[in-house]
Amino acid sequence: MSGSKVRDIPKEFIWDKANSNKNWLKHQAKTDEAEEVFFDKRRQEYPDPIHSTTEVCSILVGMTKKGRLLLVVYTKRHKKIRIISARDINDRRERKLYEKKASNT
Repeated sequence: MSGSKVRDIPKEFIWDKANSNKNWLKHQAKTDEAEEVFFDKRRQEYPDPIHSTTEVCSILVGMTKKGRLLLVVYTKRHKKIRIISARDINDRRERKLYEKKASNT
């Protein structure tokens, strides 16, 4: 699993058009907003075994430039980041976990 982590700032993102539209319609998360999470120095990353059926997926939690806290599910394909889903963190436990870990970095 460690090989799929975002260790460096990604160089390129790829989007499936249906997913980018779905994220906007369901969660009002724009593609560029979801990409901003990868540049948050305090981002938190977790494995995503639920979505890792055909490829290894990960969960990234981070802050956008406007201070929106997003949860992003992604996978890596040929050294590119493919964002599968992006949504607000709406669970108090998720928010507290990010804030606690971020304050320790």
